[in-house]
Amino acid sequence: MSTSPDSGPSRPPQTTRRHLLAELRGPGVPPRPLDARALAALAANPGCRRRALLDGAGVDKSALAAKLGSPAPFGQSQFAIVRGNSFEAKVKADGGRELLRLLGVEEPGEVSVPDLSAAGPEGRVARTALALREATGAGGWTLLDHPLLALEVAGSPVYLEPDAVVVRPGGWTVVEIKSFPTIDGSADAAKVGAAARQAAVYVLALERVAAVTEGARVAHSVLLVCPKDFSNVPTASVVDVRKQRSVTRRQLGRLTRIDEIAAALPEGVSFDVAERSPEELTASVESVPHQYAPECLAACELAFHCRARSREAGAVETLGRSVRGELGGLATVGAVLAAARGEAGDPDDPAVAALRRARALREEALASAPARTPREDVECPC
Repeated sequence: MSTSPDSGPSRPPQTTRRHLLAELRGPGVPPRPLDARALAALAANPGCRRRALLDGAGVDKSALAAKLGSPAPFGQSQFAIVRGNSFEAKVKADGGRELLRLLGVEEPGEVSVPDLSAAGPEGRVARTALALREATGAGGWTLLDHPLLALEVAGSPVYLEPDAVVVRPGGWTVVEIKSFPTIDGSADAAKVGAAARQAAVYVLALERVAAVTEGARVAHSVLLVCPKDFSNVPTASVVDVRKQRSVTRRQLGRLTRIDEIAAALPEGVSFDVAERSPEELTASVESVPHQYAPECLAACELAFHCRARSREAGAVETLGRSVRGELGGLATVGAVLAAARGEAGDPDDPAVAALRRARALREEALASAPARTPREDVECPC
C-alpha cells in the first residue's frame, strides 16, 4: 500500500470501481441516478473533485447536506414546473406544428412523428435508436418527441430524455424547450448557459447512436425554444454547444476514472447518511478537495456547506471566479488586505501593485473629501 503525505494510505488497486463506490455510499444504499441537469452542473464546475466523487458514487447530496446542517432550498418551484409543462405542450400541440414552423417546415404533414413507447428504459432506448436509424435511412423530416437516450457514466448507464430530436436530411438536431423568456431578442445569459450545458449532454448521448448509424451526423448547434417577450408565443434561437460539449466530455472522462480520486482518500471515508454521525460525515466531506464558486448555489445541493467552509477559511473564491483569477497567488482575504496595506506580498506582482494603487487612490479620495458633521436640527421622521 502506498501512502500520500496529505491523504493517508490508499485503497488496494484491485478494488473494483463498483465495489468502491458502493463502499463510499454505504452498504445497501442504492445509487442516486444522475440526469442531464446533474451532468450539466458537473460541466459548470469541472474542477470540483468533491462533486465529481459524490455524483459518481451516486450519493444523495440533498440528504447529506441536511445531515451536515446546511440544507439547500434546491430545485425548481412547482409554479415553474407547471409553467414549463404548459409552454412545452403549447409548442408541441397539433402534431408539433408550432415547433416545426420554428424549424422552417411549412407543411407538418410531411414530417413523421414515430411512436417511441416501449417497456422499460432499455426498451425505450432501443426503440429510439431504431427510430433514428429508420428516419436517417428515409432521408426526410422526423420529429422524435421525448426520445430516451443512454450515456455511460462511471460504469453505469444514465438515461436522458431531451424534449425533442429532429432528424432532417442534414443530420440530427436537439431541441431544448425552456420557459424563461427571450426579451427583445435576448435571454438571461446564465439560464441560456445552463440550457446549453444540458443540451450538450444530449448531444453526447446522440453521438453514441450516430456512431453506429450509417449516414448519421449530430449537429453541434441546438434549437432553444423560449417564450417571446412577456407572451406565451414561442420563439427559437440556434445555440452552438461545441464548447459545452467538450467540457462535459472531459468531465465525464474524470468520472470514469473516479476510482483514482477515491484512492487518494483516507481509510474509513464514508458518505452513508443513515449510519454515520454529522461529525463523521463532515470529516469525510472535508477530506475531498472542493472548488466553490457563487454559481454553485444554483446547481449543487452542498453549495451552502462549501460556502460556509470557504468563508471560514477566508477564501477569495467566495467573491467569484473573476475576482479569484485577478488576484493570482493571493488565496485568502487576509492575504489580499495585507498586500494592499504593504505588509506582505511581492511589489513586482501585478496583483499586489494593483491592490496598493487602489488603496492609495481610496485614501487620497477620502483625504480630499470635505468633512461631514451630523446636523442637529434634522429630526428623525418617526
